[in-house]
Amino acid sequence: MLVQDIVFWILSLMAIVGSLGVVLVSNLFRAALLLILVFVAVAGMFILLSAEFLAVVQILIYVGAIAILIIFAVMLTRDVQRGNLPNRMHIPAAVFAALLFTALVAVAVDTKWDFLPAEHQERVELVQVSAVTIITDEVLNDEGLSLQEQEEIQESGLADLLISDYVLPFEAVSVLLLAALIGALVLVRPDRGTGRG
Repeated sequence: MLVQDIVFWILSLMAIVGSLGVVLVSNLFRAALLLILVFVAVAGMFILLSAEFLAVVQILIYVGAIAILIIFAVMLTRDVQRGNLPNRMHIPAAVFAALLFTALVAVAVDTKWDFLPAEHQERVELVQVSAVTIITDEVLNDEGLSLQEQEEIQESGLADLLISDYVLPFEAVSVLLLAALIGALVLVRPDRGTGRG
């Protein structure tokens, strides 16, 4: 357990330092690289939570698609070293970030984090394992599950979860990809009003 704690704190430190770097570094290219560091740290957190599929999706979608798309858009823009110039949106952005942080802290404090009793947690872990490998009948018998529970675990696959219980987060990822694509197109679009472009 000590190794997991050390890895957790290393990943947490990577995520915090990387996210601070994203908002504090003025060079957009370096900020995008720091964003990749944050995404990799979050993927590591998923691995610690035994959610290997989410870790792979995190790497493929966020690092492999969104971050590369952002870097591609940054490379096509001018004045990358200057970064974002100060404008009148700094104060509303700071207020919005503070309100969002307050809401996240309030939710984290008020949430009851022990979602499942111990007997159900074992079944969830078996379903996660069955999504990536074949579980033999001997393993299921050793867990002391009934025949109906054994059939449910063997029949439950990752695709079933994605189109039933987790369809909303799955669709949210596609909307996020669309938003990243639109943002990248806005960044590379020539500025018609200033004569540059």
